[in-house]
Amino acid sequence: MFFTYLRRELRRRRKAALVVASGLALGIALVIVVSSVSAGMGRAQDKVLQSLYGLGTDMTVTKAAAPAGSDAQRPRFRFDAQDDGSGGEQSSDRVMVRGFQTLAGSTVGRVGAQSGVADAVGGLSLQVVKVSGAFTRGRFEQGEGGGGQGFGRAGAQPSPQGRVEGGGADFDVNNYSVYGTDVTKPGLGPLTSSKITSGRSFTRSETDARVAVADAAYAKEKKLKTGSTVTVKGTRFKVVGIATADSGDAAADLYVPLKQAQTLAGAKDKVTTIYVKATDSQRIGSVKSEIQKDVPGTTVTTSADLAGTVSGSLSTASSLAAGVGKWLSIVVLAAAFLVAGLLTSSAVSRRVREFGTLKALGWKSGRVTRQVVGEAVVNGLVGGALGIALGLAGAYAVTAVSPTLQAQLGGGGGAGRGGFGGFRGGPGGEAAGKTLDVALTAPVSLTAIALAVALAVTGGLVAGAFGGWRASRLRPADALRRVE
Repeated sequence: MFFTYLRRELRRRRKAALVVASGLALGIALVIVVSSVSAGMGRAQDKVLQSLYGLGTDMTVTKAAAPAGSDAQRPRFRFDAQDDGSGGEQSSDRVMVRGFQTLAGSTVGRVGAQSGVADAVGGLSLQVVKVSGAFTRGRFEQGEGGGGQGFGRAGAQPSPQGRVEGGGADFDVNNYSVYGTDVTKPGLGPLTSSKITSGRSFTRSETDARVAVADAAYAKEKKLKTGSTVTVKGTRFKVVGIATADSGDAAADLYVPLKQAQTLAGAKDKVTTIYVKATDSQRIGSVKSEIQKDVPGTTVTTSADLAGTVSGSLSTASSLAAGVGKWLSIVVLAAAFLVAGLLTSSAVSRRVREFGTLKALGWKSGRVTRQVVGEAVVNGLVGGALGIALGLAGAYAVTAVSPTLQAQLGGGGGAGRGGFGGFRGGPGGEAAGKTLDVALTAPVSLTAIALAVALAVTGGLVAGAFGGWRASRLRPADALRRVE
């Protein structure tokens, strides 16, 4: 009887049911669109952040760099003067730890043993300054912040990158970065933010092999290809692969096995950065606290810390979606529930004669109330179905258009030179202020669909509560008064 009466009443009152369902549908559709756009912005921001610290990394552990004015930060080059005045081709490499102070390799194991840590891997970031050319009766000193090429001859104005004292000189300075990566754990670290586009990556057995992977931009500049050789501080490395950064700048110009990088820098069993992957994203905060307690003097930086340094339209849109979009959805949904409830209550008032007659025939108030609530829940489910359809259409439209948002790296203070992880691309590093274009998508998750169904049922129950309350107050005499 319940379902027979329910089906008959819904057919007879299609227009009223459609009005109630439409109101709920708009609110539910807005919730789906806002949640899917927010998810898309989250993915876009994750893509930007992963270009800085690598895929799969939840946090990094570093130690602040020594003061910039210390002698350790001032590489010096000295070349023998040629007494015969004929000059001679000379070159000198200086390999320096870049960005942070070094940590003992055993620290990687200590961090990896922390509760909540799924994996941890160390890396060593280096800067190489190679000076080559003809020098006579003089000395070239490379000061802090070296870089650039072709400083000209002696007698010119001093360069902020270096100076020539006495004699004559005609030289070039080649300044590039080298990153030592743990080849036994290829799934974690900065190299994961690049894709091998030529050749291959490292194999797990090449822990101390003289092989290198070159960044595509650096390889193009130096005319390197798979099979080429590069020399770093007298050590020849064979280029086995070319890597192209997925977005932003690469972590380094050259990647070599960690042991080889430690040998080049004279930093045996040392790392500059530890990349950490948590077992659960919900535990990142607690893992960070535990690492800071267990390894004092270090800085633990999470992706959430770094997200505050990303500015531009992506950051603005994310803030609007999280703030205005969220509250707008709540307000619209609350209004839809209220309107559905009032319309259902009004519909019950117009059915006084009907319900009064049913009570006169022996229907209890509870049975009448259940009938009204049942109709309202069905209306809510219809509204939910319409809302899901509209929400999916809206999300698909956003994905199809794929509006471009801009993300500017380094808008705020980073974790020192090189930013998160101590390599370029991070805030305060060589790519500070670089703008990336990111296409926005609006993925709809099963969670969003389940939320829509829950809201539809909730809306139907709210409307049913209004209508049921009104129906419970009806008396058989109401039907007779309506007839009169």
